[in-house]
Amino acid sequence: MHIEQLRDYCLAKPAVTESCPFGPDALVFKVAGKMFLLAGLDSQPLSFSAKCDPEYALELRGRHPRTIQGAYHMNKRHWNQVACNGELSDHQLEELINHSYELVVAGLPKSIRERI
Repeated sequence: MHIEQLRDYCLAKPAVTESCPFGPDALVFKVAGKMFLLAGLDSQPLSFSAKCDPEYALELRGRHPRTIQGAYHMNKRHWNQVACNGELSDHQLEELINHSYELVVAGLPKSIRERI
C-alpha cells in the first residue's frame, strides 16, 4: 500500500476529513472530528498509526513484531504503529484501518453515529 491508496481508502469512508495538524510530515484522518489514523508522509516504507482494541493490539504485535508495534508518541495501549513493509496484504491493512474507524465511530455520541 502506498500513501495515495491509504488516502483514497480513508477518504472513502463516511464523515472522514484529512488535515496536517502536527505539521507537513503527518497526515491525520478524522471521523466526526476524532482521529482514527495518522500517516507519516516521510516514512519509508509507509507507516501509519491506527487505533486498536487493547487486547487485539497485543495479539497483532505478537503475530507481526516487525510490522506492528506500539505507536510512537501515542497511547501504546490503544494505538498501533503499522509498517507497510509487505508482510501484510493491502486487504489486511484495510482491515486494520476499518477496525480503527469503527472503534472511533462507536465512541461517538449516538446522535452523531446515526448521521454517519
